[in-house]
Amino acid sequence: MKGRPPRFSRPIRFEARSRCSGEEGFVGGFEGLLFGMLLFVVGTLMVANAWGVVDTKFAAVEAAKQATRTYVEAPSGAVAGTEAQLAADQALAGYGRDPRRAGFTLQSGSFDRCQRITIAVSYPAPLLELPFIGRIGTGEAVRADHSELVDPYRSGIPGTSSCA
Repeated sequence: MKGRPPRFSRPIRFEARSRCSGEEGFVGGFEGLLFGMLLFVVGTLMVANAWGVVDTKFAAVEAAKQATRTYVEAPSGAVAGTEAQLAADQALAGYGRDPRRAGFTLQSGSFDRCQRITIAVSYPAPLLELPFIGRIGTGEAVRADHSELVDPYRSGIPGTSSCA
């Protein structure tokens, strides 16, 4: 007849058994969940460690820049190193770091006209940095350096300019 759905020779039965009965086709049990959770935790700790290193690098780069700028703009060579160290300490403190743990070295140059001054700052990166907890442990040291020229036209430095 037209308009009526076809009749089936046997009725369609739905079984009351769910697909979850039995263990056939089940791939992972508790050990699968445990392994997945372990991977998640290890991955999260790796990301937290990477961020701690990046954040420490930002602080070291800024400290090196401030120290170098302060060194080349110092009034005399006698106070340049001390003022540069103080500027690096203040920059690190601004990033929430303890300046006593930093390494500060004058890599090259002297306080003369046209001299390229290079200052390196190193700081130990935290092994792990977690929100609300803070830095845990000590990892590898992160190092940053920066260089600038002592102004060839500045007053107060004896001699003449050879680079300008």
